[in-house]
Amino acid sequence: MSESYAHPEVLVTTTWVSEHLDDTSVVIAEVNTDLQAAYYQGHVPGAVGWSLHTDLEEQTRRDIPTLSQLEGLLGRSGIDNDTTIVLYGDGNNRSATWAFWVLKYYRHSDVRLMNGGRTKWVDEGRPVSTDTPKPE
Repeated sequence: MSESYAHPEVLVTTTWVSEHLDDTSVVIAEVNTDLQAAYYQGHVPGAVGWSLHTDLEEQTRRDIPTLSQLEGLLGRSGIDNDTTIVLYGDGNNRSATWAFWVLKYYRHSDVRLMNGGRTKWVDEGRPVSTDTPKPE
């Protein structure tokens, strides 16, 4: 059965992600509250790991990250203004949806969520990797 969405520019399937693993215009980011418990145990091949509370929160005010903090994260992740960002994560994508909101708040134009998140990817028997990418 083929999945299609009313807004494919926002929500993508695990199949779509699988088909874009080698696409240099797409960066996949796993967003978790605890990277040790999930990301480092195995993630979508090539995905960068973002910590919800460290990377996507301003620590002193416990608010959204500052623009310079977000720019640093995106730069370390190999993301520029033209990059498609696909997010997924723990808690049924709860952390990923926070990242989605933050990125849209700061007007990144192409941000998407992988439907089903980490759980669906793993349940479908899709490959995982423990390699940590080093984007340029």
